[in-house]
Amino acid sequence: MTPAESNDAPGNGEGKGTSVIVNAIAVLRSFSAEEPLLGVTDIAGRVGLHKSTVSRILATLEQENLVERDVDSRRFRLGLGMIAMAGPLLAELEERRAAYSVLRELAERTGETSALMVWNGVESMCVEQIPSHHEIKHTTPLGARYRDAMSSSVQVFLAQEPEQRIRELLQSGSIAYPGLDDLSLDAYLTRLKEDNERGWAVNYGESSIDEVGIAAPVRDHRGGVVAAVLISAPRFRVSRDRLQILGEACSAAAQKVTARLGGPAVR
Repeated sequence: MTPAESNDAPGNGEGKGTSVIVNAIAVLRSFSAEEPLLGVTDIAGRVGLHKSTVSRILATLEQENLVERDVDSRRFRLGLGMIAMAGPLLAELEERRAAYSVLRELAERTGETSALMVWNGVESMCVEQIPSHHEIKHTTPLGARYRDAMSSSVQVFLAQEPEQRIRELLQSGSIAYPGLDDLSLDAYLTRLKEDNERGWAVNYGESSIDEVGIAAPVRDHRGGVVAAVLISAPRFRVSRDRLQILGEACSAAAQKVTARLGGPAVR
């Protein structure tokens, strides 16, 4: 059910209450790391609601500090109240606790941004980040979500999926791959197998020309991939030789987190 459709629910109290919640969630999800500031018209167009409805929802969310207005543009951004709500979840996320000190060590060792990513079935999401100390750097904000097939963390997670599931995600557009055809799909499946064999995946300026991403899988005590360690760096700082060094460092960090989770050692 889309937000617009939910307004057509039966006119009882329970139905109305459900539609309000669905619409409010849709409004919150319209914000992204790429577009953190949105106006009422922008949001209304994205969620399929009338501007007056969006305005009422935003007013309520603003009262609860879940969104806030930018002083200059008068557009909205997510508020600090979102952090307060997410705090208990992040604090209890076992992978995040196990990874934090490893990520700090990785960022200090490489000089580049390190992050921890998790998978929700269709996208890779950042749950922890240690930014590079360099003035010029690439970051992965908490809560950022990625669906690009070339994203290194997306590659790590897709490499664990059955081939049919990968095909479905790419062909349906749930995972973005512009110009996908049979040949490129087969080549991508081969690439994922090579990622698994090497122990880390690379995005060398493929989804963003000036950025390099390297990711390696984190496994739990059952042996399943539950997260990915990510290194994000400006492309101009990463030669092909350094790419190998960063890949090995990322893989080693992921193995440390795996060990802390009771996962299997890499043979």
